[in-house]
Amino acid sequence: MTGKRPRILILDIETAPILARVWRTFKENVGLNQIETDWYLLSYAAKWLGEKAIQYQDQSEVPDIEDDRGLLAGLHELLDEADIVVAHNARKFDVPKINARFITNGFPPPSPYKVHDTLEIAKRTFKFTSNRLEFLTGALCTEKKLTHAKFPGFELWKQCLLGNPAAWKEMKKYNIQDVKSLEELYIKLRAWDPRAPHLGVYSDDTHVCPKCGSGNVQRRGTYHTQVGEYQRYQCTDCGGWSRGGVLINTPSKRRSLLRNAT
Repeated sequence: MTGKRPRILILDIETAPILARVWRTFKENVGLNQIETDWYLLSYAAKWLGEKAIQYQDQSEVPDIEDDRGLLAGLHELLDEADIVVAHNARKFDVPKINARFITNGFPPPSPYKVHDTLEIAKRTFKFTSNRLEFLTGALCTEKKLTHAKFPGFELWKQCLLGNPAAWKEMKKYNIQDVKSLEELYIKLRAWDPRAPHLGVYSDDTHVCPKCGSGNVQRRGTYHTQVGEYQRYQCTDCGGWSRGGVLINTPSKRRSLLRNAT
């Protein structure tokens, strides 16, 4: 749904592992008939950009932990309302995983939304030592991704599957903190992304920063294409650059410009 500002959903999901009978601990090609239990959603945490409330849902209290339809219903409502969804590794993990569970459980597609993937921005624009959320938030954010305290690594997922209340408590804290740190990371990175969804198309005021939606933009020189010149702007809030849509060099100048011969 659109209005004066887009609805931007910050999202993180946790999935159950695939449980299979295997012969080795490395280089194992797992056949489909070796799978005992397929994966499903364990939990999700989400918040609307700029709002304090965080929505969290998990499988800790359901009679059948593998039946994630109730969790999916809540997630479907959120995605149906979103204009833009932000997640780390959203295109290759969160979104296709969610879609797989939706179609498996008979849900229709939620209304279309844009995806803004912080992992893609990091890989495309920078050369960090690591592009993992833990490293990026550690380097750039005040809200850091948590490490697993009482249940390190896979042990947290294992104990959740066993119904350990302490593990579920830690999963909730871990999942929610991921969303907090992800929101701050997204705000830090979006000004650097030339492929960011254009927030101006959702606003009644079109003269806004396309990256963050702020109206605090200032003229800062001109932007040049091969034959065109445009007014250039910089946002005084996020620092992102943009350009106007109207050519400011004259038709006669454009006609007289020589082109590269290729």
